[in-house]
Amino acid sequence: MSDGYRDILVVDLLGGIGDLLVLLPAVHGLARRNPGARLRVLTHDPGADLLRADPAVAEVRTPRHGRPGAERAAVVEALAAARPDLAVSTTRYDGIAELLEAGAGRAVTNLWRDPPPQQPVGERYLEILRAEGLLGADGPPARPRVHLPGAARRAGERVVRRLVGEAPAPPVVLVTDAGMAVKRWPRRRWRALAGALARRGHPVLTAGAVDPGAPLGVPLPRADLPTLAGQFAAVGRRGGVVLGADTGPVRLAAAAGAATVALFGPTHARRYGMGGIDLQGLPECVHRRPTAITEQPCWWEARCPLDAAGPACMADLDVAAVLAAVTAHRPLPAPADIDPR
Repeated sequence: MSDGYRDILVVDLLGGIGDLLVLLPAVHGLARRNPGARLRVLTHDPGADLLRADPAVAEVRTPRHGRPGAERAAVVEALAAARPDLAVSTTRYDGIAELLEAGAGRAVTNLWRDPPPQQPVGERYLEILRAEGLLGADGPPARPRVHLPGAARRAGERVVRRLVGEAPAPPVVLVTDAGMAVKRWPRRRWRALAGALARRGHPVLTAGAVDPGAPLGVPLPRADLPTLAGQFAAVGRRGGVVLGADTGPVRLAAAAGAATVALFGPTHARRYGMGGIDLQGLPECVHRRPTAITEQPCWWEARCPLDAAGPACMADLDVAAVLAAVTAHRPLPAPADIDPR
């Protein structure tokens, strides 16, 4: 049984904000199963900011620099600071799994093992921890929930109130950048969607990178991740929607309580879905590998085997389908009201 663990080290050094958020239910589940335990998390900035005010987490550690070997060195330091009774990790590169197995009382170092193609990643993590006896059968749901400090919640509310005012329809936040080219929806479709939403009275806001040549909406002010989560929570309280690709900010919006519409192309919507409306482009693509996405021929350089112009899976998501998802409580728009390109 896991109830005797007093020092728990959770390691997530995969690099993405979304990766950390997918692991968050497991972090919270381990804390609840081991009341009074000192639970430490080793992860990357800026995602670490989301945990520093979390009452379930006693300490947040990050690598000291960005040079090669920083992650392994950070694991060595965490183990030297205190030998954990239990180490749980999503991270196996650079000998990190072996370090944890040698340096902890008990280690579960591969939460990615043997995943069924249709099982959501977060559910797989929890299933493995249950099988290891570390969580009970009535453990946490797989949907992440981020802890929002009061200051971040209030700051987000002030910003959204100022930008939205008394609008006739709920706000929609567009997260147009995706971090990786292979996940990006065509810019012309973002423009068509923003125009259609504005004509329906929705305040259109944008988060992240802004295109000064063709602004799509009113940009949310740049902020740290807790404050951005507060902005998303304020949008959610107004019945609004956050829309974007399979990327960290959209996952953060879902974890902050906002409704989301996520555009999935190279990644599998069933396996990586966010719990809102998850739209899958080109679901029949023979090159998609749900459990080995980094081995897909398109992944690193966005060179699509099906379309030299760009990812065919993202292009398969048309404006009408996305607009219908965002305004799911409203009738479908007339075809003449949007640019279908």
